[in-house]
Amino acid sequence: LQNLIRQRQTAMQIAWTREFLKYFGTFFGLAAAVLTTGAIKRKNPAVLLPMLPLSFVFAYHYDMGYGTLLQRIKGKS
Repeated sequence: LQNLIRQRQTAMQIAWTREFLKYFGTFFGLAAAVLTTGAIKRKNPAVLLPMLPLSFVFAYHYDMGYGTLLQRIKGKS
C-alpha cells in the first residue's frame, strides 16, 4: 500500500512538473526573444544575463519532467 501511495505521489510530481514546464517554457521563450531584441537594439550583451539563471531553472524542470532526474534520485537512495 505504501508503495502504491509513493508511486502516485511520484506520478503527481511529474505531472505537476510537466504542467509547470508548459507555462515556464512559454515565459522562457518570450523572455529570450525580448532580451535578445533588447541586447541587439542597445548593442549591450549584458542585457542577456537574466537568461543564465532562467536557463538553469528550465533545464532542471525539463530533466525532472521528461528526463532522468527521478531515476537518478531513486538510484542514490
